[in-house]
Amino acid sequence: MTTIETLQKELDQLKERNKRVDANKAWETSLMRKALILILTYAVIVIFLFVAELEDPFVNAIIPSTGFFLSTLTVPVCKKWWIKRFYKN
Repeated sequence: MTTIETLQKELDQLKERNKRVDANKAWETSLMRKALILILTYAVIVIFLFVAELEDPFVNAIIPSTGFFLSTLTVPVCKKWWIKRFYKN
């Protein structure tokens, strides 16, 4: 392989990697992911409350799952603050 072909292959590999990284970043910040976390957390808590035979599992699962969902919203804000304040290159 010539040097130009090698460089082109490496460039193509970098472009593919960047596409994957961009897709993963988009997923991590998407509303769909956050909604899925909310729904799955709610379902797990409802199941736990049923197994534990506690009262009103559908109602009582709202608070912890909402709290967890809200925590997913605050993490990006805290991350930006931490990077700005503490991260040194």
